[in-house]
Amino acid sequence: MAATTAESGPVRTSPFADAPVYLVAVALAAVVLVPIAYVVLSGFRTTGQIAAKPVGLPHPWVIHNYTHVLKSGDFWRQIGNSAIVATIATSLVVGVSSLAAYPLSRFTFRGREAIYTFFTFGLLFPVAVAALPLYLLLRQLGLLESLLGVALPEAAFGIPITIIILRPFMRSIPVELEDAAAMDGCGKFGFFWRILLPLSRPALVTVIILSVVTSWNNYILPLLVLNDPSHWTLPLGVASYQGVHSADTAGILAFTTLSMVPALVFFMAAEKRIVGGLSGAVKG
Repeated sequence: MAATTAESGPVRTSPFADAPVYLVAVALAAVVLVPIAYVVLSGFRTTGQIAAKPVGLPHPWVIHNYTHVLKSGDFWRQIGNSAIVATIATSLVVGVSSLAAYPLSRFTFRGREAIYTFFTFGLLFPVAVAALPLYLLLRQLGLLESLLGVALPEAAFGIPITIIILRPFMRSIPVELEDAAAMDGCGKFGFFWRILLPLSRPALVTVIILSVVTSWNNYILPLLVLNDPSHWTLPLGVASYQGVHSADTAGILAFTTLSMVPALVFFMAAEKRIVGGLSGAVKG
């Protein structure tokens, strides 16, 4: 019986075998894309049209809501503030995490795994829990009403996940490369700077993208630190716009759409690099 089964050739699978997987994928995509499409299209309608028919296509198409936001100086100032915070936070996250992940991945010393476990516990520490002590610390340091006062905590909270991604990727680099570099007179830092970082580029790109998107969408820390409207980042600007123009539903949806565009475009453009970096980290 076993021989007959072996000689019968490869087992043919039903063309509908993967149908449940595709159905789940389509359902998840719909859950994500339908609300985004609704917000974008509703921005091309008037508030009266939305009140009369909440679900529907724009007819006629109205571009005033979007042009009004694009002509606003506050909108562009908030984008600039968000870009500054994201740049500072990402630079600190990548720089510090790379230097920390290198010894945790390539050196053997007592307490190494304990230190790594300490960083993993950082993933379980929400920002809201640290709101009061963080506010008091920033006030003592004179960093309230400062974009640096937002970027520094964002970098601190982004370091754990960055180390978790970088460490296995750096561990996967063959030891023979390090031995060959040492024979050529390359020191520990030289190996890190000249060889390890270039080979870890997929993981570095991944953590850069994740850090930028996370910082761009952060709301709690800017709300905690910034009170002056001229210092607000884009998430605070969206919340303020909703409060001031609460009767203008179409305008709020247009502002929300435009606030999503930078991070969404950045994330979509770098999606393949994120998948490649995470795959390499998991394999490592």
